[in-house]
This record gives sequence, structure tokens and C-alpha cells, in this order.
Amino acid sequence: MPLSHAQIWKAIDRLARREGLSASALARRAGLDATSFNPSKRFGPGEPPRPRWPSTESLTRILEATGLSLGDFAALAQDAPDRPATLPMLGMAQAGQDGFFDDAGLPTGDGWEPTELPRSGDSLFSLKIAGDSMAPLYREGDRVIIDQAATEVRKGDRVVVRTMDGQTVAKEIAALSARSVTLASINPAYEPRTIARADIVWMARILWVSQ
Repeated sequence: MPLSHAQIWKAIDRLARREGLSASALARRAGLDATSFNPSKRFGPGEPPRPRWPSTESLTRILEATGLSLGDFAALAQDAPDRPATLPMLGMAQAGQDGFFDDAGLPTGDGWEPTELPRSGDSLFSLKIAGDSMAPLYREGDRVIIDQAATEVRKGDRVVVRTMDGQTVAKEIAALSARSVTLASINPAYEPRTIARADIVWMARILWVSQ
């Protein structure tokens, strides 16, 4: 079944979002004019407006710039779920062996597995670290990304906790039970703190930190 005008443009928008870009930024990455995919370019004059299709050249360029196959682009156009962004993963023991990195230190060869990156969504957000209770692991000004939907936690997880009294803290789970959670700091100058589950608004795992 041929793809419609709306599906083609939707696929371009979905591809841009998957790359963490606006439609204009995707066009620039592909070496096109930044306005190539603007909404104003999708319809021509007339009443009703006449549909304008992206050129074959522009589609080819964005596929080359993003490494996407024509089949994957068609899947995006047909409302397939966004493919999760991934990074190549290798065990630390294997990383010491030959054949896994090229001369520039970049991944090469077989043996790499994909590590799925967190998807952007309403439950994913970033917070800036304040204070030194988690130093030297997290320093003042570091930014952490948490997923508020990632509520399944266990001992040893680093988490952000929001309490009923309005505090939001980054800690490590030292112990937890059905009734309470004990939060520890990396900095030994700070004593562990036990909080009743009833006093926690939400608790979510830290997925990533910038340093």
C-alpha cells in the first residue's frame, strides 16, 4: 500500500525526534536548507492547499545522515514504534583483548551487543546536584537523569527521593523494607537516614550522570 503525504512527513518528524533533533536540525545535518522540512513547505498555494512531497534527494540525504534504511523509514511512516537508541556494549574483560577497537579507539568487529538508551518521555527529567553528600561520586553541579517511571529499586541503587516535607535528595539505598527505606551518602561525613515509605512522595533510579 503506497504511503500517504501525511505519513511521509510524519516519518520525517519521527526520525528527527529519534535523533534528538528538530526537523530543521535534521535538514542541516543532511546538508539541506534548514527550511526544507518546515510545515510551510509541506503544502503549496491553492484552495484547498496542494500537498508538496519531499524530494527523493532530500529523503536519500537524511537516510544517509542517520544511517536509516528505506525499510526502517517506511516503518516510521506506518506508525511503527520508535526504535530505541542504542550504544555498542562490550564486557570489560573483552575490552582488554585485541580486535574490538580500531586505531582511533572506536568500536569495531563482532562481539558488541546493543545497550538501550533511556527513551525521552514525560517521566524522564534531569536534576542538578547540590551539596557534597554524594561526593566524590556526584559533585556539586553535576546533572543526573532520572526516570520517575523506574520505581522498581533495590539495595545499592542510586536514587532520587522526594519526601512529603518537600526535600528532594540523591542517595544510595542502604536497606529497604515494606515500611521504610534507609538512604546512605557516599560522603562519610553524612549519616544514613531512614525514611518511612509513607513519607516518600516518589523514589526513582538515577539512569545517567554528566560530569
